[in-house]
Amino acid sequence: MGIVIAIDGPAGSGKSTVSKAVAAKLKYLYLDTGALYRALAYKALKNEIDVNNPDDLSKLCSTTRVTLKNLNAEMSVFVDGEDVGDKIRKEEVGLAASTISAFPVVREKLLSLQREAGTYGDIVAEGRDMGSVVFPDAEFKFFLDANREERIRRRHEELVQKKVPVEWDAISRDLQARDDQDSQRKIAPLTAAPDAMIIDSTSMNVSQVVEIILKRVSGGHD
Repeated sequence: MGIVIAIDGPAGSGKSTVSKAVAAKLKYLYLDTGALYRALAYKALKNEIDVNNPDDLSKLCSTTRVTLKNLNAEMSVFVDGEDVGDKIRKEEVGLAASTISAFPVVREKLLSLQREAGTYGDIVAEGRDMGSVVFPDAEFKFFLDANREERIRRRHEELVQKKVPVEWDAISRDLQARDDQDSQRKIAPLTAAPDAMIIDSTSMNVSQVVEIILKRVSGGHD
């Protein structure tokens, strides 16, 4: 396994943008582990499967093939051979992904796939429990955070840029629901690993956060 940089944090903390930038700077592979949960959630919603029913989710996991492919230094996610791409980026898919991630059968299915990604080489792994559960021995661990209003603003701006019609209040409700689900679930709740560097990015831009991470990583190689 190559070097693993684990970057965790709540929705809207900027971890996706930061992780991609760090991976690009270091020429590492970028692994968006949240996309794996979104991929399963996408199929569940597409097939009208109850995301709160453990039996239905167990069947979903046993009949779904989720694969990763290294395309242009990023891990692309395929569901039963379909490149799900932007289809998994809708708000309802994100909320459903947060829901199913609380079920052991789902986490078990995806855990080995996530760890397998570490065999591709040096990676920047982004998610909710990279440093605490998936890669507990990662060389570098970071936990990004920001206050709630700033996270809502970032998410709203992201969707506006993608020309996705969405209201501020709807984003606020979804973000609160995801925060509650992520932090209160019994299995691998959202939390910073004890040895993670915590970065409050509320008043920082992406470049400033990336600089902090790169400085820590380069210092770790001295």
